[in-house]
Amino acid sequence: MKKIISLLAVVLFSCAVFAQPFSNTETTRWEKQAKDITIIRDNYGIPHIYGKTDADAVFGLLYAQCEDDFKRVELNYIEKLGRLSEVNGEKDLYNDLLIRLMIDSADAIKDFAIAPAWLKKILHAYADGINYYLYKNPTIKPALLNRFQPWYPLLWTDGSIGAISTGGISINEVKNFFGSGETFAKQEYKEEVLTGSNGFAFAPKITKDGNAILYINPHVTFYFRPEVHIVSEEGMNVYGAVTWGQPFIYQGFNEHCGWMHTSSEVDISDAYIEKLTKKNMNWFYEYDGKQKPVTIKPIRIKYKTATGFETKIFKTMFTQHGPIMTKREGQYISLRHNNRDTKGFMQSWLRTKTTSFADFKKTMDIGANPSNNTVYADAEGNIAYWHGNFLPKRDPKYDWSKPVDGTTSATEWKGYHTVNESVHMYNPENGWLQNCNATPFTVAGKYSPKKSDYATYLAPDGENFRGINAVRVLDKEKSYTLDKVIAAGYDTYLAAFEKLIPALVKAFEEKDFTGYPKEKHKELQEAVTILKNWDLRCGVNSVATTLAIEWGQKISAAISKTRVNKPNADLVDKTNEFAATVHVNEVIPPLLAVIDELKENYGDWKIAWGDINRFQRISSDIDNKFDDNSPSLPIGFASATWGMLPSYSSRTYPGTKKRYGYHGNSFIAAVEFGKKVKAKSLLAGGENADPNSKHFFDQGEMYSKGQFKEVLFYKEDVMKHVERKYHPGEK
Repeated sequence: MKKIISLLAVVLFSCAVFAQPFSNTETTRWEKQAKDITIIRDNYGIPHIYGKTDADAVFGLLYAQCEDDFKRVELNYIEKLGRLSEVNGEKDLYNDLLIRLMIDSADAIKDFAIAPAWLKKILHAYADGINYYLYKNPTIKPALLNRFQPWYPLLWTDGSIGAISTGGISINEVKNFFGSGETFAKQEYKEEVLTGSNGFAFAPKITKDGNAILYINPHVTFYFRPEVHIVSEEGMNVYGAVTWGQPFIYQGFNEHCGWMHTSSEVDISDAYIEKLTKKNMNWFYEYDGKQKPVTIKPIRIKYKTATGFETKIFKTMFTQHGPIMTKREGQYISLRHNNRDTKGFMQSWLRTKTTSFADFKKTMDIGANPSNNTVYADAEGNIAYWHGNFLPKRDPKYDWSKPVDGTTSATEWKGYHTVNESVHMYNPENGWLQNCNATPFTVAGKYSPKKSDYATYLAPDGENFRGINAVRVLDKEKSYTLDKVIAAGYDTYLAAFEKLIPALVKAFEEKDFTGYPKEKHKELQEAVTILKNWDLRCGVNSVATTLAIEWGQKISAAISKTRVNKPNADLVDKTNEFAATVHVNEVIPPLLAVIDELKENYGDWKIAWGDINRFQRISSDIDNKFDDNSPSLPIGFASATWGMLPSYSSRTYPGTKKRYGYHGNSFIAAVEFGKKVKAKSLLAGGENADPNSKHFFDQGEMYSKGQFKEVLFYKEDVMKHVERKYHPGEK
């Protein structure tokens, strides 16, 4: 114990002096280590990092990431430290508070102090790689973090874009509770659902060359992850996408296997209704008939002002379940969660070095991957799917989708489900697996797991239109190649409109247009006819796509409010119910509004989708900037909301009439596991965030057309496409 305390003291002291210049001892050590690391940039600027040890490879990986986009590397850790307010001011005060309530730096520091030696080497290499970059590039001025600490990655142990789970408690609730003390009326609280990701796996029985194939297709904010390749003489050889600032490849592959993560609605955090009382200035909460003391913890958040900095102190309360986050109808709500787990970081690292199906399953047995499903394929010919991984056991008689009674031990977690108890599937008869952030009970078509075999909280996910489309598409082919897998992943059918368009046509044909302006009626009739004759496939030259997407956005709020006579109705249920019961005034006026808006903006309502749906990258700012007068590329894809497999979410911005993409397909790869790995990949825009770099937007046109590049996995192939070869720190 004394040793742990002394280590903790050393780490805390180092935090206190984080702004000090780097010492000669440090820089000498970094210079020496850099000589054992080689970074090779290929013709697309992708870094292939070679190191003697795993730690060397991580050092080089973080150095390369900083070269490509230091701003994003730094911002991710400013956020996880709960210090955005020091950069952005008071507007981020409650975002920081939310993070600090759930992620405590002291816990990360303690975990670092007792970490195994191999993990400490990785974490030190992470910090050393970034700090060496700052040392060698003094013109780079960090927004806040002048020195990175080795425990930082233990704040952010999951590489997912949606890694923070709040049990349905919103940031607005936190703000109202801590800002004004307001209590919310009872209503439905749901976390934001992103448009998600796709993962497909194909068994040898349905591929042309008898090799398993994996399709990796995350849908995230553009430029959220770069494409990298890291190799060491300690058995590391992994390629894929890394979340900026993290030392492990989050979605990718090695010579033996590959993995793709999709976001899940598996219940990994729970809200508890706490009964609090105040006695003699002290707070207590009721638990199993006894009064237990509430832990009071002041949280100090420094924030930027026009004249300097100020600090706001929040008095926060914790029960054994976790922090008190809000009040609803006078009831205090606490949160039990697992948003920071060092075992999760270890699991993410160890999976990148697995060499077999059995090996990979051992990493799954760690059970610390909180927010993701996993789609898998390997060189042995296996394909697999796991729905979630961190799975607390609960009493199924409670409705865990809502806050539960916190005064009784009956609602405590009862340990954790094993992988064998989770919803999973290995090598299904049909030969393919898919997940598109939807129910696991359609992952293999009719061969999928049965819903009745599992507790509801293990798989509360509903269906979505991408999932419906994926099942339809994947079942067609029986001799897949990499190119055929990519073609399937780029299917352009918008399944959501299968019932919406007929509902619109029916409403139009039944409406009495007596006395209606002839010109308006003529335009409306022509627009409805275009949609009626549409094949539901989007494309750059499609006028129907423009009408459908713009109209769909206007009716989406009404769809989401549609009541369906079934528990936990999903978007597909609501859309189908809306189409079946729609009133003419819910669909005709929105289409008329679309026609009028298109005419106002473009002079004509018959506008091809590619004319207004564009891909543009003109700024290195994290908050994208767009300009109708600057060059951009036409995009035929649409949002995953409508069933689009290659998702492309776009919208207009202040000062623009055209729509610009901001979220969707990011890093995409198709990987075949034969005697040698074959793979093709594509990255949104380009590898480097500097507008002056040739790799800022060199994949832009390829991206707009879904044209992939060959992955250079083996060094002999990398050496044929060398653009630059250097050690970290060399110019």
